[in-house]
Amino acid sequence: MEKHDIHADTVEDITTQVLTVEDDPTVNPWTFRMFFLGIGFAVFGSVLQEIFYFKPQVIYVSVVFLTVLAYILGEFMAYTIPRKGAIGRFLNPGPFNGKEHAAIALMASAAAQSALSTEALAAQQLFYGGFPSRAAAVFITLSSQLIGYGIAGLLRDVLVYPTKMLWPYNLPVASLLESLHKDKAATKKRLRLFYIVFFVLFFWEVVPEYIFPVLEGVSIFCLAHQDSLVFTNLFGGASGNEGLGFLSVCFDWQYIASLGSPMWYPLYSLTNTLIGYLGCIMLFMALFYRNTWDARKFPFLSQFLFDDSSNGTFYSVYNQSDILDSNFEVDFDAMHAKGIPNLTATYLGYLITSAMGFTATFTHMLLWNWDDIKVGWAWAAPSALKKTFFNPSWYVFWKNQETPEERLERKMNDPALDPHYKLMLRNLYPEVPLWWWGAILLVSWVIGIICLYVMKSTLPWWGFILALLFSIIFMLFFGAQFGITGFQFNIQPFCQMIAGYMFPGRPLANLYFTCYTFNALQMGQVLARDLKLAQYVHLSPRCTFTVQVIGCIVGALLNYSMMLTIVDNQAPILTSIEGSNIWSGQNVQQFNTLAIAWSIAKDMFSIGSKYQWVTISYIVGFAVPFPFWIAYRYTGWRVFSYINLSIILWYMGWLFVGINASILSYFIVGFMAQFWLRKFRPQWFVDYNYILSAALDGGTQVMVFILTFAVFGGSGNAHSFPTWAGNPDTSVHNLDYCMVDPATQS
Repeated sequence: MEKHDIHADTVEDITTQVLTVEDDPTVNPWTFRMFFLGIGFAVFGSVLQEIFYFKPQVIYVSVVFLTVLAYILGEFMAYTIPRKGAIGRFLNPGPFNGKEHAAIALMASAAAQSALSTEALAAQQLFYGGFPSRAAAVFITLSSQLIGYGIAGLLRDVLVYPTKMLWPYNLPVASLLESLHKDKAATKKRLRLFYIVFFVLFFWEVVPEYIFPVLEGVSIFCLAHQDSLVFTNLFGGASGNEGLGFLSVCFDWQYIASLGSPMWYPLYSLTNTLIGYLGCIMLFMALFYRNTWDARKFPFLSQFLFDDSSNGTFYSVYNQSDILDSNFEVDFDAMHAKGIPNLTATYLGYLITSAMGFTATFTHMLLWNWDDIKVGWAWAAPSALKKTFFNPSWYVFWKNQETPEERLERKMNDPALDPHYKLMLRNLYPEVPLWWWGAILLVSWVIGIICLYVMKSTLPWWGFILALLFSIIFMLFFGAQFGITGFQFNIQPFCQMIAGYMFPGRPLANLYFTCYTFNALQMGQVLARDLKLAQYVHLSPRCTFTVQVIGCIVGALLNYSMMLTIVDNQAPILTSIEGSNIWSGQNVQQFNTLAIAWSIAKDMFSIGSKYQWVTISYIVGFAVPFPFWIAYRYTGWRVFSYINLSIILWYMGWLFVGINASILSYFIVGFMAQFWLRKFRPQWFVDYNYILSAALDGGTQVMVFILTFAVFGGSGNAHSFPTWAGNPDTSVHNLDYCMVDPATQS
């Protein structure tokens, strides 16, 4: 393709110019190498992701990094294992091919997730004295992971096959896979860039992570004024729960790309994220310094519940044991005697804006993306219902009413379908029957309800049925949004809210209901995303199904095992307000905080209570997208169509937790890639952008994994680097030399 022909303006441009629409159906992914390396990297990825879940800023294992390691070892096995005899040909059937490589990446991706059930189990271990059955805990982890797979598999027509479902996260991986297995001469420059950047980042990462951690967040303002809590709150952000990190500069790619590399995040989503980020800073500072909800009596950032009884200058952490009975249900008489717990204003700001963003998503999708989601509800049309219930052939439903030829012709003529999917249809890959996904859904549900009873979760059977129904609805809306925009909405607070009203006084029921709604959605989105990746690399559907299910099972088992290790070794840090720059229990803390808080929702969040705006915001959120939609309809100005209130509102609560010093660097890199490169250097963007992103992620995460076990205490023994100017004593100053807030030391 000539340089002047390159442009990357539309989704179709990206999928056909960044990726090649070519396929060789004779390439075999079913090899010993695929299973051996796939399971090995599933173990590796799941352990690493569970470690990252207990970091002060949650970091997501890059599938790109796992893909790189798989390539190195795959080529090594192909080169070193003898091919003589039947055993030799079985172990090494020939050159390491792209499809077995893709299958390995997909198996590792399915495993490299952190099961929300481990968060619930960790909360029980840290705050409720443990859980009753280790065996049931294992099966709950498996069930809550696989149930989302079943739901997403049944919704493939909506979430995977259309071209508009780009799933931007896949582009670096697909681009890398294609580069590694094309003609080496044609891709020599791209691979050389990858290797150079990969090893530079690999050796660099030890500097900000271990030797010189001040580089995690350099704040000129804090260096100039080290005794001001206002500066700490606004400009600090290199330590967990420190501040908003405004204008700080980060030199640690681990944190810059903690939620996904900004180099692949679409410009549309990036712009809305920036608007929300700036709004978050203004909102949080206003809430705290206007003393909204007695904000200044509490830490600026914290996810704990706080007591009404004053402890010197600041309130003390609320002791939930005082209001729970022997079954871990709320004793409302004891609760009223002790007093209603309090939340920090910034955490409430996050709950309010995320609540509005949650319901705004439904309105936004219906107004702007109706054509993308209506196919998911086609079964509910009166004509479809009539055909279903009054068709005399309903009792032979197992027979295919459409011939393969008719199905192929219909899909090939559908302009909405992805060209990569059409290529696979032409090559006649056997499809995965819907009943395979239905069977996964049914078996997971049965296992789940049995284990919840054994665990004495207090979640009733009818609540478990509702969890499944909610998950299906959420998958359609939020799965579609993730596929189109690359933005993954966090619905955990909403799930905990509805659980609070359905199961009052039952925090454990709240935790497990959320596992089977929020976690099911998360895992379903992973499945849909990876099904799209398989489509981009033209991996057969049945191979994809196999590796994803195996990866999910292996990952769930290792998630559980690693969670127990971390909780046992790091419990004091996990239950502290600020944690450390290495370990943090902020995820478990906020999960448990919301479980307790929503279990007493009538006293905390209902209309007339102190925090009523959290609940009211869900109603307000439905209306907020309408003004921009109406303005666009009447003016035609594109700027109105560019505003996505669901994304903006979620990011208006973005900074409520973790390390925030990396945000400026995130936006600088993102706009350089998605605006400047894409607009003014489209050839370079197509050839190198996603490869560069892959190299940055890969080099960083390999070193982080090594450091976790070598010096950060992942194996139980930590080895701190000596204190010096670049590694300050954090009891005196934060990593960026901002003043330490005494409220976090209480």
